[in-house]
Amino acid sequence: MELPPGLTLSIEDAPDRAEAERLGEGLEVFNERLWPGHQPWGELGVFLREAGRLSGGLFGETYAGWLFIRYLWLAEHLRGHGLGAGLIAAAELRARERGCHSAYVDTFSFQAPDFYARQGYQEFARLPYPPKGERIWLRKRLTEDAP
Repeated sequence: MELPPGLTLSIEDAPDRAEAERLGEGLEVFNERLWPGHQPWGELGVFLREAGRLSGGLFGETYAGWLFIRYLWLAEHLRGHGLGAGLIAAAELRARERGCHSAYVDTFSFQAPDFYARQGYQEFARLPYPPKGERIWLRKRLTEDAP
């Protein structure tokens, strides 16, 4: 790639958080011009704590009618008690309150695709991910009028 005079390119493994956020802000300005009044981006966290220490939770974001579940994790001793389903239900409720119609998540074939299917999520994409299985994307309608 040939760069115009005065322009530099850097590839960074630990980019400055403020600069990364600036990219999102610039994109949001562009989107708002072409899609005025769309649902804003927002982080969402649902956490479980024992004696003040994090024992599990869900972290994601809502944007443009969708909840994206980025992370869902429970300490080993908390698994199998319905807490993961509860975390998802709480996040989906908050997402609906924010105007979301649907949710999506990605997981690996060796992680939790069956768990998400039990929560009503349906697979919509799959990619090979050598050397360990496949990466799977699943989605769920949160409202009856979801596309």
